[in-house]
Amino acid sequence: MHKPVGKAERKEVVAIIGLGYVGLPLAVRAVERGYEVYGIARSKDKIAMINRGKSPIEDALLEADLKKYPVTATDDPKVIAKADIVLLCVPTPVDELHNPDIAPVREASEMTAKYAKKGALVVLESTVNPGVSEEIIRPIFESAGFKVGRDIHIAHCPERINPGDEKWTVKNIPRVVGSFEKKGLARAVAFYESIVDGEIRPMKSIREAEAVKIVENSFRDINIAFVNELARSFDVLDIDVRDVILGAATKPFSFMPHFPSCGVGGHCIPVDPYYLIERAKQSGFDHRFLKIAREINNSMPAYTVELLQDGLNRLRMPLNGTRVGVLGIAYKANIDDVRESPSFEIMKKLKEHQAIVETFDPHVPGMSTQKTLAALLKKCDAIILATNHREFVEQVTPELLAKYGIRAIVDGKNCLDKNAFRKSKVWYKGIGR
Repeated sequence: MHKPVGKAERKEVVAIIGLGYVGLPLAVRAVERGYEVYGIARSKDKIAMINRGKSPIEDALLEADLKKYPVTATDDPKVIAKADIVLLCVPTPVDELHNPDIAPVREASEMTAKYAKKGALVVLESTVNPGVSEEIIRPIFESAGFKVGRDIHIAHCPERINPGDEKWTVKNIPRVVGSFEKKGLARAVAFYESIVDGEIRPMKSIREAEAVKIVENSFRDINIAFVNELARSFDVLDIDVRDVILGAATKPFSFMPHFPSCGVGGHCIPVDPYYLIERAKQSGFDHRFLKIAREINNSMPAYTVELLQDGLNRLRMPLNGTRVGVLGIAYKANIDDVRESPSFEIMKKLKEHQAIVETFDPHVPGMSTQKTLAALLKKCDAIILATNHREFVEQVTPELLAKYGIRAIVDGKNCLDKNAFRKSKVWYKGIGR
């Protein structure tokens, strides 16, 4: 039976700064496990929604749980003074030049240091490069008069969340935890053991914990870059890269399949490697491998547009002036998360070629130029499928595109029936197939 850490006669209070894709599911889970929870956010609209029991994030499980386990949301940081445990779940983005932006972490730490009570446990969940807890967070609390390890305990438990994943959720994904001292580590481990039905692995240092998340996502970024490069190579060699990867995946050891696409999106993979690249650079080390992987993956939206341009040239159609529909704005299937979505770069590149761009995403209607798939198809001559939403996989067929006079399609997620399209009059191209 899972119980809150601390005295049995009193619920421990948890304050969570940031109620996005990481903070809100954590808040709901903590309420489910018996904690008194306050969520702190800036958006009054988001706060109002959460306090009405409605999730601002498209997630069926989260929406159902929020109704059963309501979270008190507020923009008043004074609630931090009530908290035994404070979780920092703020974004850590990069700017247009890929420079890490630690400002949200700094601001959340300063807010917590201003209001936190002595003895509180502060846990950073945001992804950061190794050294941030030592170089930025600890000095903030020490400047506020706290003695780390005595007056305040600081830990890092890097978030692990996979939006849209029905199997692996905040409830059961194993976690790692690091701290500056044994008591802080023990408290953090005990807290996460009380809310997560998965292994909680204590790390030997807070810096090790920071490095774990960077390694996880850099690993994925490198492997995706590898298959993206293979896709471009195999396209020249007339080999279907997807079939080759599936063939290689029959090996029961030492191979993990990754698949190419029109670009890498989301809150982690396109961002986290830059945190390690830049921090290592400050210490005199050059992460050449990570930089090359980022360059390859960042090039895929432009490559996707080039594929469409080649196809239109074969049809004796210019990209300039052609109305192109982009199907999908979210960065992955069946969710409404648009963070770092390659669709934006695809649209940018299309406009640079003077194409007229229309968009439709059933999960992101507010950013779509058309309200339905049919409405978009009526207006367009060519299509780039940028997100493999279930609706597109099921509905986008050669017959449908031919009905609306679509001449060409680039399948940026390799999710459509290549053979069916090759038998049709619609020009089709996948990424490496």
